[in-house]
Amino acid sequence: MTDHVGNVAFIGLGAMGYAMAKNIRQKMAPTGTLYVFDVFRGACERFQDEFKDFGPIVIVDSPKEAASMSQTIISIVPGASEVRDVYMNEVMGIIAIPKNVDRLIMECSTIDSQSSREVGEALKNAGVGTYIDTPVSGGVPGADAGTLSFLMGHTKPSDTDPVSHRLETVAAMMGDPKKFFYCGKLGAGLAAKISNNYLSCSILLAVAEAMAIGIRSGVDEKLLHEVIQNSTGQNFMADKVQPVPGVVPDAPSSHNYRLGFKTQMMIKDLGLGVDAGYATGIKPTMAEAAYRVYEKAAVDPKCIVSEAPSPVGDRDGSSVYLHITATPEEDQK
Repeated sequence: MTDHVGNVAFIGLGAMGYAMAKNIRQKMAPTGTLYVFDVFRGACERFQDEFKDFGPIVIVDSPKEAASMSQTIISIVPGASEVRDVYMNEVMGIIAIPKNVDRLIMECSTIDSQSSREVGEALKNAGVGTYIDTPVSGGVPGADAGTLSFLMGHTKPSDTDPVSHRLETVAAMMGDPKKFFYCGKLGAGLAAKISNNYLSCSILLAVAEAMAIGIRSGVDEKLLHEVIQNSTGQNFMADKVQPVPGVVPDAPSSHNYRLGFKTQMMIKDLGLGVDAGYATGIKPTMAEAAYRVYEKAAVDPKCIVSEAPSPVGDRDGSSVYLHITATPEEDQK
């Protein structure tokens, strides 16, 4: 158990956050209280009912209420505007809580680095805690298993920085310490994450197109996957997020494109990559091309309507394969 973590505020119980908060509640001291907030209160109620046996879970009405009673704050929300609202809202946000420079704030959302730096500096000036950008990688399966990678905008743990040791401890409750990367300064964790997602989103589309070309050329899909896996085209997205159904048993595609990382989030992350490219003087040709395809897939009924009882829009991004392999007749429907 991690007794020194204290009470924890968890803000954002989406697909990733729900699984991450589960691991926090299961691994924090049973005497500690987990305060949860989400704009959809039903997610909080479901979480409380499912994990209440591990220790106290209190549903609150605002980020401010959750944070004011906690020594550790973790948030993961959809985008920069939501991050700003969680932290910078002068009435209900975390900037309005009592000062405590020892409070650890881990912001796990994938947003632009500049927004993160602005929020972090404002919280530092307000004295409410140490804000660190801590984006994660590994998707819903990694979040559920507690094996996420953490890309942290902070220096490595040291004895002169007590917060850094608590950062490592709390991250280890949700992730694999072998996959912790200390990127040095505020915003750098996000810069690394955006670069990674630039690749992963673009590569997934390339895998879908390559598989479609090979299959339509007469190659058996499982044999084609095996060829790629043992040749120079081998990559994580082909091995783990294979977009062709039935090729990789655990891939979302083999389970009716069960949500891992939805198409709409691909657009957001590629947009961040495009913006970061231009901001650094690099023309993001690959991300721009992939963005245009995912933008069309995001409104394609084949990619957003699932037979599973999940909300519209929550089909995995690998369903882009269904979009690129549609016949002209299907596109006209």
